[in-house]
Amino acid sequence: MIFLSDHLETYLVIAVLLLLLGVYGMVRHKTFIGMLISSEFILAGASINFMAFNRFLAPNPAVGQIFALFIMGIAAAEAAIVVSLILMVYHRFRTVDPAQVHDLQH
Repeated sequence: MIFLSDHLETYLVIAVLLLLLGVYGMVRHKTFIGMLISSEFILAGASINFMAFNRFLAPNPAVGQIFALFIMGIAAAEAAIVVSLILMVYHRFRTVDPAQVHDLQH
C-alpha cells in the first residue's frame, strides 16, 4: 500500500499550494485582515517546507522543528503588530480599507 506521507514531494506540493494561496490572497484581498491571513498562509508554507526537509534530508531531526517554532514565533509577533496597526488606522481614519487610507500624514 502506498502512503503519500512517505514522499517528500507530497509535502512540497502542499507547501507550494499554501504559498500560492498566500500570494494570491495578498494581491486579491482589499482589507488588512485578509492580507494578514494571507501572510500567515505564506509562513505556514515555509514552516511545512522546513519540517519536510527535516524529516527526509536532515541528519539532525531537531533543526527543522526549531526553525518551525521560530517561524511560529515570528507569525505570532507579526499578527500582534499588524492587529495593533489596524486598530491605530481604524482609530484615526474610521476604516480598515487600504484603498481609503491614502493619506498617512493626517
